[in-house]
Amino acid sequence: MLTTYYLAANDWLNITFRLCLALLVGAIIGIEREIRHKPAGLRTHMLVSFGAALFTLIPLATGTHQPNADALSRVIQGIAAGVGFLGAGEIVRQSSQESARTDIRGLTSAAAIWVCAALGVAAGCGLWQLGLIAALLSLLVLNVFKGFER
Repeated sequence: MLTTYYLAANDWLNITFRLCLALLVGAIIGIEREIRHKPAGLRTHMLVSFGAALFTLIPLATGTHQPNADALSRVIQGIAAGVGFLGAGEIVRQSSQESARTDIRGLTSAAAIWVCAALGVAAGCGLWQLGLIAALLSLLVLNVFKGFER
């Protein structure tokens, strides 16, 4: 079942579609963050999603007749961990702006960056329906449930 998402390195149209999809799903979240004047906005979210898709496409496109699923799994694990550092930087940056206060800020922005990486992985794997549905649901969470935060 998973093998249907592998692609040939010379399938430029499919590769282009997946990378553009990654930019689109990242933009869906990034525009919302931009509207709210968050430091990590449109370009940041688009680049995180795009980078995750690119890292995902590498083992898919360079594999032999049947690429190694373990290699793809390791790439996805690395993306999830690596993007966590971007999110941590967002939290620390937000918290240090108001040195007299001890509250933590930037958690939602950090989570949005992390979700964009997952959206990029979905796009890179060619799961365009999953990526678009998840992007729209993320947008729903960022807008509809905003009033429930402390």
